[in-house]
Amino acid sequence: MIVVTGATGNVGQPLVAALAGAGAQVRAVSRRPPAAGWIEALPQGVHHRSADLADTDRLPAVLDGAEALFLLVAGDLLGGAGDPARLMEVAKAAGVRRVVLLSSQICGTRPDVLSHAGLRAYEDAVRESAPEWTLLRPSGFASNAFAWAGEVRARRTVEAPFADVALPVVDPLDLAEVAAAALLSPAHAGRTYVLTGPAAVSPREQADAIGAALGEPVRLAELTREQARERFSQFMPGPVVEGTLSILGEPLLAEQAVSAHVEEVLGRPAHGFAHWAERNAEAFR
Repeated sequence: MIVVTGATGNVGQPLVAALAGAGAQVRAVSRRPPAAGWIEALPQGVHHRSADLADTDRLPAVLDGAEALFLLVAGDLLGGAGDPARLMEVAKAAGVRRVVLLSSQICGTRPDVLSHAGLRAYEDAVRESAPEWTLLRPSGFASNAFAWAGEVRARRTVEAPFADVALPVVDPLDLAEVAAAALLSPAHAGRTYVLTGPAAVSPREQADAIGAALGEPVRLAELTREQARERFSQFMPGPVVEGTLSILGEPLLAEQAVSAHVEEVLGRPAHGFAHWAERNAEAFR
């Protein structure tokens, strides 16, 4: 049996579907109650549990009988509310052998930045404690473009900083399928996979791709760095805001590079942003 945390999210939902499609028994875990009808629509062999990774006293019941764990750590736990060493102790005591952690490319490209210190602590705990571990270090998600959905629906406009700085954003579907492969097979133990899309795309090119999926133009209105800082500060801590602006505006060469790991694991090329936009066009319509 495989436990999937963050099961209602952009990665968790396709991951649960991929595992169920492979015939695995899945315990889909979320911190908050899922949307109406979500539980009823779960595939055969998938069962839902509500749980919080910070509440380690209740985790043994959630992990009971599990051989593998997909670990997606919420932002507040990365800020110090979580205890990665204790979490891994509980998982190991429950009999979990294989752990796949959703980390970030930034843990490799910028190993000293404060914004990702919490995630690096989870990486360390997983490597030290799990008999079999795999680290997934994705670039930015294509699904971050959902943040533009309201303005695209209302004005056919995307507002973003650094309009022509390109990064190889990854499709969450690719990430989910790589995670499924790592959860199902020991062949990926001890590996760290950097997961990107097949090409770097700028915000302007992403707006164009959304427009193409809709069949009508979508304009890009470029924000200044200060405007972006003010906007991001509404939902990000200060250090994360500055780190995000640095990555978006002055990416390192390693952050602009395309990784072959998606194709290596899945045996097919990674999906491009246009493919993601076509699948999700209704969110912008």
